[in-house]
Amino acid sequence: MAFERGATEIVCAPSIEVGRDLRRRYPDRLLVGETGGLRPADFDFGNSPFEMSTARLDGRRLIQATSNGTRGLVRQVDPAALLAVSALNVAATARWIARNHADTACTLVCTGRTAEDLACARYLSGLLHGPEPRLADLVAGIMDGAAEHVRAFAGRPAPERVDLSRDLPFCCDVDRSGFAMVGEIRQDHVALTRVPC
Repeated sequence: MAFERGATEIVCAPSIEVGRDLRRRYPDRLLVGETGGLRPADFDFGNSPFEMSTARLDGRRLIQATSNGTRGLVRQVDPAALLAVSALNVAATARWIARNHADTACTLVCTGRTAEDLACARYLSGLLHGPEPRLADLVAGIMDGAAEHVRAFAGRPAPERVDLSRDLPFCCDVDRSGFAMVGEIRQDHVALTRVPC
C-alpha cells in the first residue's frame, strides 16, 4: 500500500531497535511497522494496509520494522534476488521472477507462521511451477490467518488486541498491485523498491 500511495523506497529493518536507529540517522523518513501486531507509540504508522491506504507518501522514503516480514528479509544471505510478496502483488512477483530468473532455483520463505503466509507462498509456487493455483484457496488462507490472529489476541486486554476488520478487504484484494518489491541488501537492512511488472 505504501508504494501505491507514492513511497519511493521502503527500508526493512531487522528489529524495532534498528528501525529506530535508522530513523535517527535519517530523520526525514517515516517509521512504520509493528511489534506483536501493534504500532509502537513512536512510529508514524502501524502495519495496517487500511491505515496506509489514506497516507500521503508521494516521494517519501519509509523505514519499516515488523515482527516477521522485515526480519525475514534481512536474514537472507547472498541471494540471486530478494523479493517481498503479499497477495496484493503475487502475480507481478511471479512475472518478475519469470523475466529475470526463469532458470534460477528459488526458495520461498514464509516469515510468519500463520495460514496467510503459507497460502501466499503456495499460490506463488503454483504460479511459478504449477499446478495453476486457486484464488479461492489464497483468500481462504488469508481469512484463516485473520482468525488465528483473533484467537491469539482474544485473552488480551482490548488495547492490546489487533483489529484486522478494516485490513482484510485490502489483504484479500489479490493482484491489485502490478509491481514486484525488489530488495537490495545493505549493511544493516534491506531496501525495497517498486518495479512495475
